[in-house]
Amino acid sequence: MVGNCLELQIDYKGVDHVAASPPDRPVRRTGGAVVPIGLALTVLASSLLVSACGGSTTPTPAGRPLYEVDVRIVPGLGRILVDGAGYTLYIYQFDQEGPSKCYLLCARNWPPLDLPTGVNRPLAGPGVTASLLGLTRRSNGVMQVTYNHWPLYLYRDDGQPGVVTGQADDMGAWYVISVDGVVDRNSLPGG
Repeated sequence: MVGNCLELQIDYKGVDHVAASPPDRPVRRTGGAVVPIGLALTVLASSLLVSACGGSTTPTPAGRPLYEVDVRIVPGLGRILVDGAGYTLYIYQFDQEGPSKCYLLCARNWPPLDLPTGVNRPLAGPGVTASLLGLTRRSNGVMQVTYNHWPLYLYRDDGQPGVVTGQADDMGAWYVISVDGVVDRNSLPGG
């Protein structure tokens, strides 16, 4: 979903299960702190993935770059925004049309739609209003794509293009955004 890194997902439980030998859970002591080896491996693997999987200009199978914003019609939601691979794009209501407030664990579950290094602006697919596309700088310096001033995100649990499982998720913090730049806080997919 985000660059070429969607296929590899590491979670703490999976790494801990592989790293630990029953019945004890091995730990590594670091400066007086006790850190489970599974957690240490997860942090190491995550940092390697982050450094290796920064934005990609690699086109999707349909030939569109991931940072291209396109339109998909979803029953109950209408014409909503998707990335170049067809994955649903969401806004985070606490961003309130400003800089991103989604970092760390939030950004792991809701990856921002970032521009790859060397790319200066997002692309507007057919039906997308190019003048509503913009950018905001994240705290790590990476440029995140916005639409009508809302930073855009993907949802980790949308397992394939066209899925909309994040609408009104996390107690109503996440919503799709229409091609007109309107956030729909009342509708659910299929209804």
